[in-house]
Amino acid sequence: MMIVDCAHYQDGKRQHEGKLSLDDASRCVKGEQGEFVWLGLLEPSAEELHQVAQRFDLHELAVEDAERAHQRPKLEDYDGSFFIVLKTTHYDEQAEQVHFGEVHLFVARHYVIVVRHGEGSELGPARQRLEERPELLRQGTAAVVWAILDKVVDDYHPVVQGIEDDIEEVESQVFGDDGQPTERIYFLKREVIEFHRAVNPLLVPLERLESGGVTRAIDDELRRYFRDVADHARRVDEQVSSQRELLTSALEANLALVSVQQGDTIKEISSWAAIITVPTLIASIYGMNFEHMPELGWTVGYPLALSMMAVAVFVLYRFFKRIGWLS
Repeated sequence: MMIVDCAHYQDGKRQHEGKLSLDDASRCVKGEQGEFVWLGLLEPSAEELHQVAQRFDLHELAVEDAERAHQRPKLEDYDGSFFIVLKTTHYDEQAEQVHFGEVHLFVARHYVIVVRHGEGSELGPARQRLEERPELLRQGTAAVVWAILDKVVDDYHPVVQGIEDDIEEVESQVFGDDGQPTERIYFLKREVIEFHRAVNPLLVPLERLESGGVTRAIDDELRRYFRDVADHARRVDEQVSSQRELLTSALEANLALVSVQQGDTIKEISSWAAIITVPTLIASIYGMNFEHMPELGWTVGYPLALSMMAVAVFVLYRFFKRIGWLS
């Protein structure tokens, strides 16, 4: 089984070195007040997840959701235990793309089981940070939930900044001469929409946690930490909404500029077509095979026809140039 880490905590301290086995961890969940197990799993198989569910008596509906790994952020109450879904994000600087992952939390009084799928936030730093603060660890599993939420939400900020930089590049392309960025705008907007789906549904669970609507086990001091995370998440949600509007405006501006460019091209083509039409008309008239055309006997007929063509072309060219149809 892909166990990233598994530890037993009591009185705000880790009780051993290294990581526990699954059997040892399951025996610790029936211990004394204030002790709990924090188990972290990375992309477990369905069979491995069911082994964990049997040892920790996880609710079957929550386990089913964790197996599918395509859930929206949510918080569900299962008779004293809770199931929390979070969306994680990671911005790839090289590819200029956002990668999304998913974290499922099974939370009860004596355990926190974390199931991580896909790319996204590394939760090791959250564990290390919390272990360095025993006063928070004494708060039990609620402190673990805060540490994970804080890490996931903090990891949203580099993604917001990366998307912001991409939008600035797209705006430069729209109003510059760097080609047509329509495709990039479209895919960037899809990323922002998916990012919005990761952040916006999380606001309701965070509001429940900061208000104490989930459990009274969260004291006032720890609730302040949840309030801080909720504030950061709301700020990210506002930024993502602004980015959606910016991309919509950029796409509309790009399409408008493309239409203007197409109109200019049509004008230029029409101008040259009109210029070519006049000499073609003159040449076609004098190319008709009639015997009784008075101009055919003129000595100056040929140079006169050429002069008429040249004058007509020059006049039409100057006219279309003056009205801006020719560049």
